[in-house]
Amino acid sequence: MIFAAILAGGIGSRMGGTDTPKQFLTLGNKPVIIHTIEKFVINDKIDKIIVLTPKNFINHTNHLIDEYISYKENIIVIEGGKTRNDTLMNSINYIDEHFGIDDDSIIITHDSVRPFVTHRIIEDNIDAARRYGACDTVIPASDTIVESINGKTIESIPVRDYYYQGQTPQSFNIKKLFNLINSLTEEESNILTDACKIFTLKDEDVYLVDGEVTNIKITYPYDLKLANILFEDIQ
Repeated sequence: MIFAAILAGGIGSRMGGTDTPKQFLTLGNKPVIIHTIEKFVINDKIDKIIVLTPKNFINHTNHLIDEYISYKENIIVIEGGKTRNDTLMNSINYIDEHFGIDDDSIIITHDSVRPFVTHRIIEDNIDAARRYGACDTVIPASDTIVESINGKTIESIPVRDYYYQGQTPQSFNIKKLFNLINSLTEEESNILTDACKIFTLKDEDVYLVDGEVTNIKITYPYDLKLANILFEDIQ
């Protein structure tokens, strides 16, 4: 089976000026999270879409899905975790408990606040996860990368040609991901900020999928303004 995990567990503290998590703010004519879910609903290769939200937003998320999405039989809303990795584990545990995990099971993990992900990106993620076991959506770094250890002076300026900006989806063979997570030491678990890093820590390859510059993440108020401009242009 192929699962999509829409990671909406955050409270959006960096958005500022609102108590509403950023995934529930309005983009164009509907909430950001609905735009994102719709991109996965239309892909007939995906068997189940698991949306992970803060516990006190589960009912609200279900109401939004009822209001905006006509075909919702394969959408499940469950509680996210305290951290991104906890939220990811909640999705894997739910899959294991309710559907089982076999050697071919795939999970596509995606930020709920990246509503402009394309059909092509999702398809490429499915293909790469099937072929290689792990993939990350990226775009080439457009700015010079500066390394500073102390936050005050430059340590080094790496060659930009070798660097990419990470996006989502990130997609995996679930059994392989599950086994690697369970093999992490406590120290390794504490430094994780990204699912793909689980693979790199264990010297496992993660293949690159081409992203899009428009596949932006809505984090700050400016991002929402830009997203509305993009939405109007697409419309």
